[in-house]
Amino acid sequence: MKEEINLDDKPDRKSTRPWGLVVIGLVLIGALVAMPFIAGAPEEGKMPDIVRFLGRFHPVVLHLPIGIFSLVLLQEMWGLVSRKYPGAGLLAVFAGVVSAVVAVLFGFLLYQGGGFEGELVEDHLWGGIIFACAAVVVFIAKWWAVSCGTSKAPYIVLLLGTMGVMGYASHDGASITHGSDYLTEFAPNPLRKLMGLEPREEAKVVEQKPVAERVVYADIIQPIFDRRCVECHKADKAKGKLRMDTFELVMKGGKEGSAIDPGEALDSNIIFRAELPVDDEEHMPPEGKKDILDHELLIVKWWIDEGADPAVKMGDLEAPEEVLAAIAKLDEDIPLEIVKEVSPEEEEVDGLQSEVMALEKFFPGGLSFESQSSSDLTFTGVSMRKSLTDEEFAKLTPVLAHMVSMDLSATSVTDKSVALLARAEDLRMIRLCETGITDASMDTLSKLENLESVNLYGTAVTDEGVKKLTALPNLKRLYIWQTEITEEAIAELKKALPELEIIEGV
Repeated sequence: MKEEINLDDKPDRKSTRPWGLVVIGLVLIGALVAMPFIAGAPEEGKMPDIVRFLGRFHPVVLHLPIGIFSLVLLQEMWGLVSRKYPGAGLLAVFAGVVSAVVAVLFGFLLYQGGGFEGELVEDHLWGGIIFACAAVVVFIAKWWAVSCGTSKAPYIVLLLGTMGVMGYASHDGASITHGSDYLTEFAPNPLRKLMGLEPREEAKVVEQKPVAERVVYADIIQPIFDRRCVECHKADKAKGKLRMDTFELVMKGGKEGSAIDPGEALDSNIIFRAELPVDDEEHMPPEGKKDILDHELLIVKWWIDEGADPAVKMGDLEAPEEVLAAIAKLDEDIPLEIVKEVSPEEEEVDGLQSEVMALEKFFPGGLSFESQSSSDLTFTGVSMRKSLTDEEFAKLTPVLAHMVSMDLSATSVTDKSVALLARAEDLRMIRLCETGITDASMDTLSKLENLESVNLYGTAVTDEGVKKLTALPNLKRLYIWQTEITEEAIAELKKALPELEIIEGV
């Protein structure tokens, strides 16, 4: 009579192949993977309290599988070194699987409760699910090796892979809570080099700007938001779909509408939330986060009441004594004279910030930086449609030299606007479809050697104009359907630029 397998059995026990366990494991894996699709996107405020209550236990239980699987790996490594030691037992691996599944379930409930959004959150969710699924496979592989006496090599490989997934998911979780550079912020430069990170610049003492020269938003308000708000309202964790890491996103607001009502501080949602009693569930920042200080709140309210202008300087406003005293208190709390040494590239970005903010009122949501550390700009005028005329476009003149991407589709711009792009030497992509441009615009575009993609759909461009684009060595894509361009001109383009993809439409 064959012996039954117990969770504490040693690897030399033999029994029938555990096909039943494989089926159960596959069903569990299928359920974990299907869970996000069945539940759908989270709807903050619509979940029962029990969902949010249980979700809050995710930070408590998530450390269990990390500890257990780390111990299992150590036991297995010791077992490989010391032949007398059998390695980790089935019970330990089983405990790791249970804790991993429970941690994922609680994490999913926390996610469904709302308040966590963004690509990093999605990555962490799926990283956790994949980890739990991998843990199930590891347990099956361990049981199979124990019951059938087969090689432990597949199990060890799977265990190492599972540990890698666990590390990846754990890093994403820490990044959501503390920021993506939490672990590496203070890493010494030699270690940062090994990790492929930029060297850490030393702080140096510089003289602070006189109060009158400070841009109220950039030099005073945004630093307050960075300290009190951005941790929960950033790209990786936009609670309530509100981000507060840039002026444009603060003004855009979130799920509850506008965050700031210029000229009306008391009607602004961020002020309303900040002035709620600390024990109120809707008070911001939430419990456990450092609350905004009275003098900081006073400054923010004053700036909103003054119109919430992103470009205005202190010297342009008549600040009352209590506001000036609050700013002096701010300087005492956080010594602003100690700052990071700024690179020329960062200085350029800082200089552009005020210009971009000033243009925001003319092109709401249309102008933005390609990345946080870059001075390259992108522009889309699609939302303005026909209201984007040559006169309006000319307002972009101060920043055109930094443009790398422009979408002017279906706007009222003409050759006059395109002529201004002569200074946009770094432009890589431009969409001019359904605009009033003619062959004259091709004279300008043919001189922009970095152009990679040009869309001329629905324009009056002809063979004579498009042939000029053969001067663009980096051109990769050209959209020309519904134009006057003939097959002869297309053949000539392909001959001159063999790598060029020409999209002619249907």
